[in-house]
Formats: sequence, C-alpha cells, structure tokens
Amino acid sequence: MTQPVPVPQGLPMQRDAGPFDPPREITRLREARPVSPMVFPDGHEGWLVTGYDEVRQMMADPRFSSRQDIGILHLPYETPGMPAQTEPSPPMPGMFVAMDPPDHGRLRKRLTGAFTVKRMKQLEEHIVEITERHLEAMAALVPPVDLVKEFALPVPSLVICELLGVPYEDRENFQANSAQLMVRDQTLEEKMAAFIGMNTVLTELVTRKRETPGEDILSDLGRYDDLTVEELAGAAFLLLLAGHETTANMLALGTFALLENPVQLAELRADAELLPGAVEELLRYLSVADIFFRYATEDLELGGETIHAGSTVIVSLLAANRDPRRFEDPDVLDIHRNARGLLSFGHGIHQCLGQQLSRIEMRAGFEGLLRRFPSLALAVPADEVKLKTDMNIYGVHELPVTWAT
Repeated sequence: MTQPVPVPQGLPMQRDAGPFDPPREITRLREARPVSPMVFPDGHEGWLVTGYDEVRQMMADPRFSSRQDIGILHLPYETPGMPAQTEPSPPMPGMFVAMDPPDHGRLRKRLTGAFTVKRMKQLEEHIVEITERHLEAMAALVPPVDLVKEFALPVPSLVICELLGVPYEDRENFQANSAQLMVRDQTLEEKMAAFIGMNTVLTELVTRKRETPGEDILSDLGRYDDLTVEELAGAAFLLLLAGHETTANMLALGTFALLENPVQLAELRADAELLPGAVEELLRYLSVADIFFRYATEDLELGGETIHAGSTVIVSLLAANRDPRRFEDPDVLDIHRNARGLLSFGHGIHQCLGQQLSRIEMRAGFEGLLRRFPSLALAVPADEVKLKTDMNIYGVHELPVTWAT
C-alpha cells in the first residue's frame, strides 16, 4: 500500500541531507512510495524507483529496456542549452550498456574473459605498484595538495590505459573530454565536440591495433572479425570512461567520508583486515554512479504500481542502497557491516563488467593512503569541499588534504 505523497516535478538533485546522503525528498519518496510517478521537465509522466527490492526487480526484467533508440529518452533534470528530444536517439555502435539481448550479449561476451576475477587478481600486484608510485610522488609535495589531482584520478586512469592499450600521454585529452560529457548542463554542441574528440582518437587507435596488435584488451577485441571498427571504438570509449571516472570518484569521496568518520577511520588504520569489508561499505554508502534510465516496452507492474509502455523509468541506486528494508541503519557508515547485495555495480545483465578491477584499485588505494599518510586530514572545512552536484557521476571536484611533515 502506497502513501499519498506529492508527485515530484523533476528529479530531486539538491544534496540537502549532507554530502554523502540522498536528497531528503528522494528518501521521503522511498519510505512512502518506492515506485513513484514523476513529472519530467519536458512534461513526460514517468517514474522514479528508489526501493531496494523494486530496483533489483526492475534491473533484472528485460522488459525494462536499456536501449535509447526505441523511444524518446526523457531527461529527469533541467538541461540548459540542450533541446528537448523529439525522436529516439540513433543506436551507438559498441555501447553495450545501451543494448538489449541479443546484441548486448554478443559484445559483452567478448569482454567477459578480459575482466574475470582470476585475471584481475593477476593484475593486483601491478596495481599496487602503480598506487605506491603515486603515493611516493604525493609525499614529496608540500601540503596541502588536491587528492583528486595527485592521486584519486591518475591511479585508475593509468590502470585502465594500460589495460586497454591507450597511450597514457593521451590522458589529459580523454580526462577533459570525459569530464565535459559528465557535466549535466553542457550544451549539445559541447557534448558532441567532447564525444567526437574522444571517438576520433579511439577509432584511430583501434584501427592501428587491428593492424598491429599488442598485449592489451583492445588488441584482443580487434582479433574478432565480427566486430567493426565503429563497435571497437564505441566499446573502448565506454570502458575508458567508466574505467576511471567511477573509481576516481570513489577514491576521493571515500577518503572524504572516512575523514568525516574518525572512529571508523581509526579502526581501519588499526586493522587492515577490515579493508575489504570497508570498501564494500563505502561502495554501498556512497553509490557514486547513482542514476540510471530504463524504458518500459510494455505495460508492467512494479511495486504495486502499473507502469505503461513508453514510460521512461529512473532508478536511484543510492536510494536503494540506503533502504532500511534491506540494510539496518543504512545512513550510518559502518565498516563492520556485511554489505552483501549492494547495488552499486547495478544488477542483472548490465552489472558492471569492471567491478572486480574497481575493488582491487580501491583496496590498494585506501590501504596505501592510510598507511603512507597516518595524519591525513582535510585542509579546508568540510562544507567548503566542492561537490560534483553538477555531474552525472557524483564525487568531489577537489579534495584539499594535508598531513604532518
């Protein structure tokens, strides 16, 4: 039984409950009506799903499509400079996150072998080496320093570049373009320029790798004759974007969260065996990749509500991961918690392909950071930390930190 609550006019975005918590209105909606109607800025009457069970059910149901080319995708927030969409977007080759079976499976199965748990574990020692090099370089600086610039961003960027076979000297270009694509209120022209810039470089790269393969994931993919250059470039774009944006934001925002929870931080410093569980809890607690879209291909029932065909449905993974029906005291960061079942990497066939890589990077990153800088502290008041409320992946723009020298 749902409770009467006002229908939200657009997706609540303001982080008014604190830097790590969902917007208060989203929390109220989850408690009262976990599958809630929502009026989008363009007038579309769609849905917002915030409950844990409802999100899991929806993301596992193939009738909620991930494609963006079978109906108009209605954005749940204002986008100045972006015209309202009047027709479906054309399909983008290689973008398997925006595909349904069987097309999705054809591309994803080519990548599954590259991201197995076994292969990721084999890379762990090298990831630790990369992490330690950046920590040593950061220690040579005079504090305060920006943790994002000096550590959180370069570590996963270098890792994913090496894995894919992308020259690391191109990182400034792809980091700038990917950041521009993540900003919600960029104009269509600005977003297209960023996409074309990245896609052009990656198309040239995968073409070279198909002709002269190396020992990297893009070379491995290039050996499949059934994948076109356009599909290879699209998959490379997706892996490059996701492979550094999510982990970089987790490292920076996770450090911020630990510094704001000194009791938890002290326990973690005292017992490194708590680290794997702490990483899972930080993933649940922060859920930096929060908002996802689906498209109802037929009339469906979800959480006691009827969702009609053609509806755009928005899910909040952060709200679902904070659902008290699934996690006790969900708004408390508890590194002792068993966060099994968290939805931070999604659910169903689109569950994040690189989740094991991300976990290894976070374990290496947090362990090294806390060990190397035992007196690490914020260099500015917490309310002065610049939050990424304007971005499609949440985090901090900068995290000024200091330590005793």
